[in-house]
Amino acid sequence: MILGIESSCDESALALFDEQSGLAGEWVHSQIAVHENYGGIVPDLASREHLNKFPLLLEKMQLTLDGKGVDRIAVTCGPGLAGCLAIGLALAKSLALVWQVSLVGVNHLRGHAYSPFIPLHQNDPSQFDVNLQNYLPHLGLIVSGGNTILFRLNENRSLDILAQTVDDAAGEALDKGAKLLGMKYPGGPLIEEHAQRGNNKAFDFPRPYYHSEELKFSFSGLKTSLRYRLEKINDDSLETLMPDICASYQEAVVQALARKTEQALSCSSFASLGLSGGVANNKRLREVFTVLAQSIGLPLYIAEPAHTGDNAAMIAFAAYADPKGTIPTDNFDLSFHPSLTLSPENSAV
Repeated sequence: MILGIESSCDESALALFDEQSGLAGEWVHSQIAVHENYGGIVPDLASREHLNKFPLLLEKMQLTLDGKGVDRIAVTCGPGLAGCLAIGLALAKSLALVWQVSLVGVNHLRGHAYSPFIPLHQNDPSQFDVNLQNYLPHLGLIVSGGNTILFRLNENRSLDILAQTVDDAAGEALDKGAKLLGMKYPGGPLIEEHAQRGNNKAFDFPRPYYHSEELKFSFSGLKTSLRYRLEKINDDSLETLMPDICASYQEAVVQALARKTEQALSCSSFASLGLSGGVANNKRLREVFTVLAQSIGLPLYIAEPAHTGDNAAMIAFAAYADPKGTIPTDNFDLSFHPSLTLSPENSAV
């Protein structure tokens, strides 16, 4: 039994993962209601919420354990907000010391990388390792508010970054675009809601590197383009044009992601395609990736909605699926690393 602990940003999360049967329980406290009035995450408030909510989550988790023991603890050690990571790490060390069990650090991004394969284990736990090998090498896209990374998961379960954003992440562009449009935080889902009623070809927003062979993403120019366009639209017209603006803006993000994924697929051979991170919940993105995967005959693995955002299930699962990719501890010397990258051997630690 592995206990996963996640506190990298604004979700306090615990999860129990049984290697023999799969997820035994998940407990998440979201802080959206705390931060939405500020238009984004306030680090001090996020840290305070972790301190207040983890004890309550622990009580619920222990009811599920019902006297059974935890064999290992896996905790997010980066990337993320320093204060938030420190609280999760302190909790993990305390529990590991009290229970006398092993403790490992998990790269939050590796959690996202493996999250689409959680159902593969649930379907047949005893054959997970064999079944996973059938889908490697795997091309995965992590797309969230803080990260946009295209990576290759190799047969030996090492990770290679193929492309990443040079500025804003895709989710960040959606949230900042929503803010420019007067929407509350988090705005990405609200843009999607308006976009469902709009014409995604009504406005021509930029898609940097779209016609370039360089495997790079860029979304800061998209946000700037929206700001300049809004300066030419009065409030009365904006209300009428809102669905078309949102649909076109969202489409620029989706097509930029799909274009570089398609280019990566053409450069090498892959056995599967994956999508994870908070923006993976976007229906238009899922639709485009489904069509892309079908067009080249690859199975598509998309993280389940409960495992697209910050969650502890993916942290516990990554510790199980990729033990060599964890960060081992000696005398509980594990530290947090706010700027941890998705490196093949966790070389940033």
